[in-house]
Amino acid sequence: MHRRNLLETVLEQALFKSRWLLAPFYLGLVASLAMLLAAFAAELIHAVPNAMRLSEVDSEKVILAVLGLIDLSLAGNLVVIVIFSGYYNFVYKVHTENAEDRPSWMGTLDFSGLKMKLIGSIVAISAISLLRAFMTLTEHDVPVDEPRLRWMLMLHLTFVASGLLFAAMDWIGNRAEKPKEH
Repeated sequence: MHRRNLLETVLEQALFKSRWLLAPFYLGLVASLAMLLAAFAAELIHAVPNAMRLSEVDSEKVILAVLGLIDLSLAGNLVVIVIFSGYYNFVYKVHTENAEDRPSWMGTLDFSGLKMKLIGSIVAISAISLLRAFMTLTEHDVPVDEPRLRWMLMLHLTFVASGLLFAAMDWIGNRAEKPKEH
C-alpha cells in the first residue's frame, strides 16, 4: 500500500480546499442576478405605460417589449442554473433536501447537463434577439442594417451548430462510457 508523505497530504488538502475560491464567483453571479432584476423592472416600468397609449397598429412595439422581458428572464434563469449547479457540483453540496421548493434538477445536473442547459439558453436568447431585430424591419422610419442582421444570423446559427456539436459529443461520450453487452 502507498504510504502518503506529509507534502503529498498538505498539497492534496490545499488543492481540495481551493474549490472555495469559486464561492465569490457565485456571489458575484447573485449580484448580476440583481442587476438583471433591476433591468427587468426598468423595462417593465417603461413598457407598461407605453403599451397603454399604443394603438393596434403599434402592437409590434408591445411584442418587442415582451420579447425584451422574456430575454431578461431567460438570462436570469441561466444565471440561477449556473449558480446552483456550479456551487453544488464544484464547491459544496447544498443541504435543502427537505425544502419543498427545491428545484427538481438541483443536485442532478452534472457538468454535461449544465453545458447543454447553457447552450440551450444561449440559443433561445439569441433567437429572441434575432426575432426582435427582424420585427424592427417593419418599422418605416428605421433603416435596415443588413450587415448587423447578417452577423446576428451567423452568430445564431453558430450557437445552434455549437449546441448540436455539444449534444453529439455528449452522446458519443455516453456511448463510449457504457460497457458493451455481449
